[in-house]
Amino acid sequence: MSKLVESYILILVETGKEYEVAEEIKRIKGVEDVLITYGIYDIVVKVETESLEKLNEIVTRIRRIPGVRQTTTLVGVGV
Repeated sequence: MSKLVESYILILVETGKEYEVAEEIKRIKGVEDVLITYGIYDIVVKVETESLEKLNEIVTRIRRIPGVRQTTTLVGVGV
C-alpha cells in the first residue's frame, strides 16, 4: 500500500474574500482541513492525495478560484 502525499497550501487572497475562498476550497476532494489565519498568509489548507500529480490538480484548481492571489505549497515527508 502506498503512502499518501500530505501537503499544506498557504494562500494569499484579496482582502475580504477569505471566507468565500475557504468555502470553495472545502468542496475540493482531497482537502482535509481549511483554516483562515492571521499573519502573512490568509488561508492554510491541509491536503492528502495519492500522488503528486493529484496534488498538482488540486493546487491548480485552487489557483483558479476568484480572489486567490498567490499560493505556496509545502509537501510533507514523514520522520
